[in-house]
Amino acid sequence: QLQFVESGGGLVQPGGSLRLSCAASGFTPDYYAIGWFRQAPGKEREGVSCISSSGSRTVYADSVRGRFTVSRDNAKNTVYLQMNRLKPTDTAVYYCALHSNYYCTDFATRTYQYWGQGTQVTVSS
Repeated sequence: QLQFVESGGGLVQPGGSLRLSCAASGFTPDYYAIGWFRQAPGKEREGVSCISSSGSRTVYADSVRGRFTVSRDNAKNTVYLQMNRLKPTDTAVYYCALHSNYYCTDFATRTYQYWGQGTQVTVSS
């Protein structure tokens, strides 16, 4: 099955850090941008960050800019999301998905595919 596998979530106190990983399973995502999304209970899925195929271009949602950093290692078919200074409002299930293009154009979910099962991030004291 072609999908991403997310990992690295957990429970962390406000102000803490987590590093999420997103590994491709069954395909090689080298030529496509990859996006990170999150979905909190009762809310719609929202875009968090996106990284171009080469890793040279990154995009962030206003809510996470300056706290989160996206990177990728194409040799390992893996994308990372380093999350620092976490807030309770960051609590959500985090997903990654493959963009239809090599660069990030938007966070519209219809332009992404191969969604994983997600990893839970809970920020609470």
